[in-house]
Parts: sequence; structure tokens; C-alpha cells
Amino acid sequence: MKIVDIRAHESLLPKQDKNWKFALAASGMSEGWIVSIHAEDGTIGYGYASSMAHYGAPHETVGGALNRLFKHVKGKDSRQIATIMDDLDHVMIGNNQAKAGIDCALHDLQARQLGIQICDLFGGPATREIHSLRILPIKSPADMAKNARTLANKGVRHFKIKVHGEVDEDVARVAAVRKEVGPDMHLTVDANQSYAPKDAIRALTRMAEYNIDLAEQPVNAMDLIGLKTVTAAVPVTVEADEAAYSLDQVMTLVRERMVDAISLKISKLGGLRKTYAAAMICQAGGVRYRLGAHSGPQLLAAHGLQLAAALPGIWYSSELTEFDGLAEDPWEGLDLREGVLRLTDAVGCGVLPKAGSNLPLKGN
Repeated sequence: MKIVDIRAHESLLPKQDKNWKFALAASGMSEGWIVSIHAEDGTIGYGYASSMAHYGAPHETVGGALNRLFKHVKGKDSRQIATIMDDLDHVMIGNNQAKAGIDCALHDLQARQLGIQICDLFGGPATREIHSLRILPIKSPADMAKNARTLANKGVRHFKIKVHGEVDEDVARVAAVRKEVGPDMHLTVDANQSYAPKDAIRALTRMAEYNIDLAEQPVNAMDLIGLKTVTAAVPVTVEADEAAYSLDQVMTLVRERMVDAISLKISKLGGLRKTYAAAMICQAGGVRYRLGAHSGPQLLAAHGLQLAAALPGIWYSSELTEFDGLAEDPWEGLDLREGVLRLTDAVGCGVLPKAGSNLPLKGN
């Protein structure tokens, strides 16, 4: 089916928390680009290209990359996803966030044309429910505990505590959240590269007292030896995120057994196909994997849910419900109840633009 048009629509969505912060940045806005691919039969496929400055993909760069890539997509057969994406890798090195938007839109388009869900393109659903891991952005220990209580009252049972490299303060954050939510809730920490290896070992050893399930990217993404050293030294599952920024990097982490687990992200890895491939590398190498933070509107979460449903090897809760923290969202269709995201029977990625959103509405 010929692609007759492809467009980028800027997506700037305010968060409910205007002071949202993690170790690398602070932002009260979720930024990205909506990709819509139009086929000659009138079907439209949707994808989301995240703006991720800490991955070298600021908002303007992602938009510029999309515009350059679009001319290599228009006029192609929409069914030839592998060929199109391979061509884009030859046209432009990197820019995975832009490519992910195109990849997701192509899969959405194909699934809608076939009248099936995206997960059916990857073998069908192995599960229909994904437990949500919700982020607690950096604040005082008391305020983070308060935010954890608010989420717990909504049914959330898994929490990611953002920390920033000051060992005593970070341990106090973990202690406060544990005290507030009690012993039965699941806690993780994410330092976003903010520790030196020795400080990471000291912090995580102390945090282990509070029964944390995993520690995400404790040291600099380029310090693979430090990452491996921390993994071997602490009693906590250590997970790579920023260090797992490409398929070849995932291969290195798995082959060298540098971590216990890897956080996979569609935007970071360049789309659904490559994220699925990364999961298979992890599975073959005996390294755990899950879907990490997919921060953006329901559209991005919907693609994440479709892929997660087709991956029976996911070992832990995934981060697909940060859209619940937006002040507004132009997409609808996801089913989130009591901290659990449930697969519906809707075709494609499972969501569509809301009426009045100024986005193209003929999705199937």
C-alpha cells in the first residue's frame, strides 16, 4: 500500500508537576513529535518521536531529523517496514528517537490495515496486563513519600525513586518512601548516572536494607567497567538504561555480563523492531529485561504496551503510564486501572486522537 503523505505534529504537553526533576534535568513539559503516515486507502498510522536531550536528542534536533527522513519514506510501500527502516539507517546515523516515531507509525498503519493489533505482528499477546512502575521525581524525602502515598491510593504498587548522587540524602529518600508505603510495596531507585562507582556501592548497600528491587544506571553510561564493578559488589539487581542506547551496546552489556538487567525503550533504541531484537538478545544471554520509562502521551505508551504484551520474558513492572501525570493528553483509548495497564481489543496501537485535538482522525 503506497504511502502518500507523512507529517510531523509538534507535541508539547504540560505535566501536572511543574517542578518535575531528575538527576540530569528538570522539566515541567513533555516534548515530542507526532508522526502520522497516510496510505492511499485513507488509513493513517501514528507514532511518537520523543525529545530526549539527555540522549543527545533535543526537541529541535528530533524535528529536523524527521523532516529529513520523511522524503525517504513517502511513496514507499508501507508493508515493507524492514526495508524502509534499513534505508533510513543508511541515510542517517543515529537519531533513534526520530526513527522510532516512523517505525511505530509504520507498524500502526500496517496493523490498522489488517484489522489487528500491533502485538499480533510480533506473535500475539503473551499477557494482557502490565503492572505499572511509577516515577517519583526528585524532591525532599517527605515530599517524595507524600507523592508515593498519592500514587498508592490510586492502586500503584511499584515505585521508582529518583536520586541524584548525594548518598545520605538519597538513602533518606528511600527510607522515607518505604516508611510511608509499608513493606509490601515494590521500590526501585534510579540515579541517572549520578554516582561514582564507590559511592554507588556505598549507597546501594545501605539502600538494600529497605528492600529495593533494582537500581537503574547508577554510574556514567560510558563507564562500563564501573558499571560492572557495581553490579558485582552490591546485593541489588543493577540495571542499565542510558548505557543501553543501541542494539550493539545492548549486545556488549549482555555479552560481557556487565549488568543484571536492561531497561529497553522504544524511543532510545529506534522503534519496535529494534526493541524486540534487543529483548531477544537479553533473553538469549540470560540478562533480564523490561520496558523502561516511556514518558509522553498515551500514544507512546500504547506502542509500549503492544510490544510488552508480546514479550513473555519481561521480568518486572514496566514504565508505560507516565501519561497519567500529564495535565492534558490529546490521545485516548488506554485502560489503566489500579496501577495496571490492560490490553484492549482496539486495532493498531489501540489509541486515537481525541476529537478537537487538531490531529488527523481517520486512523482505520
